[in-house]
Parts: sequence; C-alpha cells; structure tokens
Amino acid sequence: MKSFSESYRAAGVDITAGYRAVELMKRHVERTRIPGVLSGIGGFGGLFELDLTGISRPVLVSGTDGVGTKLKIAFLMDKHDTVGIDCVAMCVNDIVCCGAKPLTFLDYLALGKNVPERVAEIVAGVAEGCVQAGCALIGGETAEMPGFYPEDEYDLAGFSVGVVDRDAMVDPSKIVPGDALIGLKSSGVHSNGFSLVRKVLGVDAKSLAVYSDELGCTLGEALLEPTKIYVRPVLSLMARVNVKGVSHITGGGFYENIPRALPEGTTARIERSRIQTPPVFDMIARAGGISQRDMFNTFNMGVGMCLTVAGEDADEAVRILREAGEDASVIGSVVAGDSRVEFV
Repeated sequence: MKSFSESYRAAGVDITAGYRAVELMKRHVERTRIPGVLSGIGGFGGLFELDLTGISRPVLVSGTDGVGTKLKIAFLMDKHDTVGIDCVAMCVNDIVCCGAKPLTFLDYLALGKNVPERVAEIVAGVAEGCVQAGCALIGGETAEMPGFYPEDEYDLAGFSVGVVDRDAMVDPSKIVPGDALIGLKSSGVHSNGFSLVRKVLGVDAKSLAVYSDELGCTLGEALLEPTKIYVRPVLSLMARVNVKGVSHITGGGFYENIPRALPEGTTARIERSRIQTPPVFDMIARAGGISQRDMFNTFNMGVGMCLTVAGEDADEAVRILREAGEDASVIGSVVAGDSRVEFV
C-alpha cells in the first residue's frame, strides 16, 4: 500500500502524484538501460558496475549543469519533451571534452505542482538525451515545492559520470602552432544566453507561435531546438585520430571556452568566413543591437564544439566526423600568442 498524507496534500504536496509520475516515467528510463546498470528507479541510490576492460588507469569524470532560462520558452509554449535533452547535453558534452565516455546520468526536477503527465514528458526528453549519449538514466529526484515555484513552472538540472583511461585523456599541453581547429555545427542557440535572448526579442506565447520565413519555422521552434549531443561522433574520432583539445561552446561563447583548451603561448585564430551562423543569431543581434564581439562572447554562433588536431590530421578528422553525421569543417588554426581567440 502506498503512503498517503491528507495534511501534506493540503499544504500543496501530493505524494500520490509522485507515485503516478514514477510509474509513467519507467518506460522512458528503461530505454536508457546499458550493460552495467544494476538497479531500477525507486531505490535510494543508482547502481552501476564499472567494466574496466581495456582501461589500465581509470579516471572518473563528472559533469553537472541545468537548462537555465530556456525553460521559460518551454513554459510559454507548453512543450516539455525536449528540455531534458538539453539537460543531458550540457553535462555529457562537457565530460567528453577530456575523452571520457559518459556512463550514468541523474536528473533533479523541482516544480511547483507535480503533474504526472508533464513530469513524464520531461523525463522522456532526459531519456532521449541519454540514448543519444549512450549513457544510462539510473536515478533522479522530483521535488514538489509549492510556494517556491509557480504551479506551472519548474527547474531541471542533471549530473553525469563518465570514465576514461588516464593514458588516453585529451592533453591540451600537446597543442602547438600549426594545429587545426575543427568546428562542429550547433543545432541553434543550445542552452545558454537565454536571459539575453528573452530580453531583446521580448518573447511571449504569441510571438513564439509566429512563423518566420527567415528561420523556416516559428520563433518558438527555433529557440526550443534542443542542444546537440556530440558524444558518439567525438569518441569515434578519438579512437582514430589524436585529438589534442576539445572545447564545448556554451556560456561565454568562443572567447571564454576555446582558450580553456589551449596551452600557454598559443592563440586560436578563427576565420570568420568559415563559420556558418544560423539566422536565429542574426535575428537576436539585430533586435538587441548587439555587436559581433558580444555575440561571439555569449553564444555558440553556429559552432557547438571546437576540436584541435594536428594540421596534417585535419582532413581525415573532418572526413570521419562527416561520416558520423556531423557537419564539421576547419574553422581556423593555432598560432603563437597569449591564450586567447582572434578573428581574421
């Protein structure tokens, strides 16, 4: 018999709705099961047995992040099945930057009112993200918090753990002038900068539903497009080519993220003409009168991930990535400098 508290429900927390939500999400969680998973949802901890075959010096790599104010777009559109992909992407794309394979994921969902069907919709997106990344959703938490969040709003965050052999980790210290920078196309704005997006575009339910010839879809569809998950193609490339550095382009854009994967004495020289910027960024820049410098310091501008390989490996790396379905191209090179980004 499930527990029930009339007093707790009177205070705004319906624990029976929580049980219903768990039942609805089980089939989505099951989609993410991979070898190593030892537990289902409902326990006090998610269990995963590490298979260290072929790994002599295992290193666990962790990443955590949320979806941010992009959730406001989901609320206005009443569409909740993709933000979970964003949540997974923001974690696993970070983990793969050092060469680690994501293994497990846990989500944390805090909401004003537990509507089981909406919770299941959100978790369905999380599960889809895990499937795309090849990791398992082994647990999570749904917290009903009346009075803290409005009834129709929530926050979503996640946490992932991966593993890499210490001897196979990406080593940016090996980057030298002459190395090539390869950009992987983004799927749009991804999951950062939405406070600025919402301010300059003045989004509301009506404007989000308007079709744009420039975008080829409604504004809402363009903004809610989920963050691309790069794990599988990047790991596939790493198995065949020496990848010296990886930058996940999130908040801070090019100027903050690319130097994080550069050693001292080097600069990333980006050829602006080689970057295909999606029209949604042009729309944002026009609406807010935002300079190109600030756009590249806030958004991914069409490049969700930047990889560094030896110059002689660039063509092969691009070929492998394209075979894996990625829109990849050389966008610049490494030159001597002071650990920054410059555009030419």
